[in-house]
Amino acid sequence: MIETSVSVGVAGGSVAELLAEAGLDAGETRQVVRAALAEDLRYGPDITTAAVIPDGRVAVADVVARCDGVVAGLPVAAAVLDVAGLLEHTIIELLAADGSRVAAGDVLARVIGPLSGILTAERTMLNFLTHLSGIATATRAWADTIDGSGAFVRDTRKTTPGLRVLEKYAVRRGGGVNHRMGLGDAALIKDNHVAAAGGVAAAFRAVRAMAPDVVVEVECDTLSQVTEALAAGAGLILLDNMSLLDMRAAVELARAYPAVRLEASGGLRLENARAVASTGVHYLSVGALTHSSPALDIALDVVTGG
Repeated sequence: MIETSVSVGVAGGSVAELLAEAGLDAGETRQVVRAALAEDLRYGPDITTAAVIPDGRVAVADVVARCDGVVAGLPVAAAVLDVAGLLEHTIIELLAADGSRVAAGDVLARVIGPLSGILTAERTMLNFLTHLSGIATATRAWADTIDGSGAFVRDTRKTTPGLRVLEKYAVRRGGGVNHRMGLGDAALIKDNHVAAAGGVAAAFRAVRAMAPDVVVEVECDTLSQVTEALAAGAGLILLDNMSLLDMRAAVELARAYPAVRLEASGGLRLENARAVASTGVHYLSVGALTHSSPALDIALDVVTGG
C-alpha cells in the first residue's frame, strides 16, 4: 500500500531531515552507511559497472517489493546515495513510508540519475532495506498477534554488531517497542548477577545504590524470586522461561504494586504469543526479532536508460 511521496534532491540536508523525522541520528546513520559502502569499495571502484556502463548514462530505477511485508529503511537508502556522493546528480523519490504494509510489486522508491552510481550503490541500499524490512515485517506479525491484549512485543540486545540503532528502529516501525540500547541507559539484573551478589535483593540494592535514577529490571526464574524482587522495590521484572501458570501467578503477585511492569522471556513463539500476552504481562521479549528475522525480498529494477 503506497502511502507517501518524498523527493530528496541535491543537498545532504534533505536526507538529514528525513533521518530526523524517522528518529534516527544523521551522523550515526552516515557512519554505519559509510562502513557498509567501504566493504564494497575498499579494493577500488565497481569494475563491472565501469566496464559495462558508459559515463554519463542516466537511468530510472525502481526499488520494488517482491513479496508482501512491512517496509523499513527507506531514509537509510537515501543516506546511502548521500554518503556515496551521488545526490548532486541523483534524485530519490520515496513512494512508501517506513512502517507501511506493502504488497508484491509495489514500487517503494524511484531513483533517477547516473546509472553507474545507482548500480554501485545498489547492493548497499538493498542490504539495509531487505534486512530492516524483514525485522519490521516479523515484528508486525507479533504485534498483530497480540493486538488488543494490552501487551507489547519488545526487542533485546541480541542485535547485529554495529547495526543496533537501525535494527531497533525497524522494530519500532513494525509496531514493537525497544528495550535498553546499551548497558548504561538501564540496568538488567540477570541470574549471574544474582549469584554473584548473593540474592535478588542484594543485587537490586547494589545497583540502585550505584545508579539511583535508572530503570532497574530484575530477571526472575521462580515465583519466590518475583516476591523478593517486588519487596526490594523493582519496577520491572523479567519472567524468564516461566510456564503460563507461573506467569499468571506472577501477575497476581504484582497486583499489589500497580506501577510494576512484567516482561515474559524465553521460549516465546508466534504460536503461543497470544496465550502469553493473555496472562497479563506487559511485554513479550523476543530476541529473534533482530537476530533471526528473514530478509524481505526487495529488488532494484532499471526501467529506463539501461
